[in-house]
Amino acid sequence: MLEVKGIYKSFGGLMAIRGLSLEITKGSIIGLIGPNGSGKSTLFNIVSGFIRADRGEVYFNGEKINGLPPYEIAQKGLVRTFQVSKPLKQMTVLENMLLSYCPQIGENVISGLFKRRQIRAQEEKNLQKALDLMELTGIVHLANEYSSHLSGGQQKLLSLARILARDPEMILLDEPTAGVNPALIKKFMSFIKEIRLERGKTFFLVEHDMNFISGVCDKVYVLDSGVKIAEGTPEQIQKDEKVLQVYLGRWTKK
Repeated sequence: MLEVKGIYKSFGGLMAIRGLSLEITKGSIIGLIGPNGSGKSTLFNIVSGFIRADRGEVYFNGEKINGLPPYEIAQKGLVRTFQVSKPLKQMTVLENMLLSYCPQIGENVISGLFKRRQIRAQEEKNLQKALDLMELTGIVHLANEYSSHLSGGQQKLLSLARILARDPEMILLDEPTAGVNPALIKKFMSFIKEIRLERGKTFFLVEHDMNFISGVCDKVYVLDSGVKIAEGTPEQIQKDEKVLQVYLGRWTKK
């Protein structure tokens, strides 16, 4: 589904990614780990269109997408979250959800005048879909809360629900458990596996929590200084000597 071929990216004199290639198959949950500054977020920004690679290519469902703006990549079914969630804070959780559905008939002035019945029907359908997704992600009880009142973990659940409202094929999760309490981390693990199983979604995630990685991922890629140094199952990665030396040593010592 996603193929990254020979990506290079530098910022001034700093080479952030060096000839990186990887593949992600449909229906899988793939992790990306590495020390701070290893190029993980840079890769996500390239794949999602927020920055351009210096060299190399990115393909989604066989179509070259690098160089496209983020909104076009999202329209093709590849969407992402960010390390820091940024919902519209002066709107409720439900209102944030309802903004995710597009196109909406009522956005057109002419349609607003002459298609009121269709608009009402679409709004009712979107409302029910939003409530169902909020139920799935465990935030339906917060529907009428302003999003500014949510905890960091709850805001990340809202981000996931909003993304699912777009019904994408593939979801990039950038550090989904950062700042999230342990109870919500367990919920995240369950949601991701359930969404993959029931909705056929594909996930590619950056994460530092190895328990989370081991609990959800089929395969893991490891970066160091912009270079892929290992790939394999979570169990294989945690036994790889090179990985232990550059990244995982602190876990093995605990």
